[in-house]
Amino acid sequence: MDFSYSARTRELLDRLEHFMEQYVYPAERVYDEQVAAADNPHDQPPIMRELQAEARRQGLWNLFMTHDGLGAGLTNLEYAPLAETVGRSIIGNETINCSAPDTGNMEILAMFGTEQQKAQWLKPLLDCEIRSAFAMTEPAVASSDATNITSTIRRDGDHYVLNGRKWYISGILDPDCKLIIFMGKSDPDAPAYRRQSMILVPADAPGIEVLRDLPMFGFHDRLGHGEVQFTDVRVPAENMLGAEGDGFAIAQGRLGPGRMHYAMRAIGMAERALDLMCRRALERTAFGGPLSDRGVVREWIARSRMEIDQIRLLTLQASWLMDTQGNAAARSEVAAIKVAAMEVAHTVVDRAVQTYGAAGVSNDTVLARMHAITRALQIADGPNEVHLRTIARLEVKKYR
Repeated sequence: MDFSYSARTRELLDRLEHFMEQYVYPAERVYDEQVAAADNPHDQPPIMRELQAEARRQGLWNLFMTHDGLGAGLTNLEYAPLAETVGRSIIGNETINCSAPDTGNMEILAMFGTEQQKAQWLKPLLDCEIRSAFAMTEPAVASSDATNITSTIRRDGDHYVLNGRKWYISGILDPDCKLIIFMGKSDPDAPAYRRQSMILVPADAPGIEVLRDLPMFGFHDRLGHGEVQFTDVRVPAENMLGAEGDGFAIAQGRLGPGRMHYAMRAIGMAERALDLMCRRALERTAFGGPLSDRGVVREWIARSRMEIDQIRLLTLQASWLMDTQGNAAARSEVAAIKVAAMEVAHTVVDRAVQTYGAAGVSNDTVLARMHAITRALQIADGPNEVHLRTIARLEVKKYR
């Protein structure tokens, strides 16, 4: 395995690191201030539009997209270090139009959408003229097992009628959100993995009611995490994504690269936390000397360095396997990086919080927010236990 960066990646990485240093990091506080001052806290702040315009001018746009010549055409292995770099800032991914849930939604539109669906939804998403949401998780059932989903998609002539309650639907409160990809049961009597379908739903369709904006450990994101009621929502039959019963297959096509993105972004957050920890340890004095001279702090720094480098190599291996042998061959490794990357990132961020003391739990640094994100993402996109179950099943299978 050769994990050296391609010439294309090195060139993009140099430009992206300069963009982050010159534009993104200095804009973080401005972004938060503009969101706080807005009449609608879910409006995109002006600074983000400026950052996106600059990213497009520099050719740092849609770097995640590999399909049909629509993006940079990078492999998973080539994109991984770029995802890590933008992951160092909470606003980084949005600046280059590589943020969830849009990335996954754009990928499945590119892979499974009709030409009409691509023209109506994919093109404006790629241009960031609109945003989107993905409606799968439900409050009444354990949605980590997607066979539990109770929302329904029922055929009625030339339309489908949708009913159900969804929650933690990221992006739904953004005024620019115009598309919801809805997953529900279209045939409860079909085989277990052919019961679900995905359908494209205009966000302004009658019958959609956002009940509340859900916090994440007390933080409210600008994009919002909505609890949403769908009541007799009618959409044209041509809005079906793929064929009826394809929901599970489409979901699997969305997951491999998406989990690599999550893992590398987590590594970016861990690197940012380690950077802050080291700087704080050098600047802060206690009991007659800098914190950096204390054995426990040095151990935190050393362990953080080792753990970050280990999970980066595991994520690069998973990326390489997806590129060379396909997503199915990398299933265990993809599950592993989703667990390990978030656990490592959360641990490193937690050490940084401890190094900062009271300041670490305040909003004066980015650490408290990262602490909440890295913990929440051990549940979102499939809880750790589901991925561990997958890894163990595949490992035990070798012995049968």
